[in-house]
Amino acid sequence: MSRPKRIIVGVSGASGVVYGFELARELAMMDDVETHMVCTDAAYTNMNIEMGLTKEKIRRLLPEHIWSINDFTAPIASGSFRADGMIIAPCSMKSLSAIANGFANNLLIRAADVMLKERKRLVLIVRETPLHKTHLLNMLRVTEMGGIVFPPVPAFYNQPQTIKDLVDHVVGRALDLVGIETNICKRWRDGE
Repeated sequence: MSRPKRIIVGVSGASGVVYGFELARELAMMDDVETHMVCTDAAYTNMNIEMGLTKEKIRRLLPEHIWSINDFTAPIASGSFRADGMIIAPCSMKSLSAIANGFANNLLIRAADVMLKERKRLVLIVRETPLHKTHLLNMLRVTEMGGIVFPPVPAFYNQPQTIKDLVDHVVGRALDLVGIETNICKRWRDGE
């Protein structure tokens, strides 16, 4: 019997934590996916500010594997752990900079570093605007290392009616990039 796909969801302290929460929630509902999650302290603060969720409520609602930001003994800190991909949603410019420069000072950045060194899928849903040269150079560095920079740019061909529609589209497209099939986003000309 084959093991389930293992996907890591990281959440940093940028605005837009709803992306990470919804990614983890969607993955947690899938029987054939084992979800691991790591959040920065600022991510938990933003989940409270932006979504009204406490750390305790998040732990009850989301995946069975939620690791502490400073737990370097967590399996996701090792290249021998067979993860299939990682999505950081949102990815702050601070986290982007740490990933681009190999500064693995917490579990979120260490897990991302592992994905890059093991040549696994790393998707960064970067959240900042406008961008200056250092942001762009860090995005280029991560891209050159094999990571995927994925700004949460909304699509309107799907005629979104709610904020959830916009979020679901980004979540669905990000899951595509780590090889997870889902029907939560309406695709261009799907069914025609």
